[in-house]
Amino acid sequence: MPFGSPGSAGGRVKLTAVKLELTHRGAYAIRAVVTLAREDGSDVVPARTIAKRMEIPVRFLPQVLGDLSRAGIVEARLGRAGGYRLAKAPAAISVLDIIEAAEGDTRRQTCVLTGRPCGESSVPCDVHAVFSEAQVAILARLSETTVADVLAASASDESTAAIDGVASGSAAPVAAAP
Repeated sequence: MPFGSPGSAGGRVKLTAVKLELTHRGAYAIRAVVTLAREDGSDVVPARTIAKRMEIPVRFLPQVLGDLSRAGIVEARLGRAGGYRLAKAPAAISVLDIIEAAEGDTRRQTCVLTGRPCGESSVPCDVHAVFSEAQVAILARLSETTVADVLAASASDESTAAIDGVASGSAAPVAAAP
């Protein structure tokens, strides 16, 4: 019986998925950009409208939109008729761009086995290479997936399960490439 299978020694259960989550800030950033990408881009969308459509706390959204503005992903128009719009085409914005604008460097810096800074020891941990390669693959997938790709997938899949899961207020899972 394979390690981790139900009924194996220790009563361990086989893992079928690895838990990968964004912070609320990262999830809100993706949701805000997707909302703006669904607009025609000729006019700005007020922050309150974005917050309402994507169920994002209105008091927190300006901070997230500020992160996105500083990263050159969105443009802000101040004033009474103010709001936000994308600063570039959806095809020019990767999912990784958005996450890094909101959360900073996404590379894991902590050893998965010891909890200490990765590379602290002169000898890497037993699973360093495996997790390092997995991280590279995930970051590559997020980097190559654009907001336009997300919208196209959403339009072709009426269930939009990935976006609905994020909009439900739960933690936002990040799916790796199949």
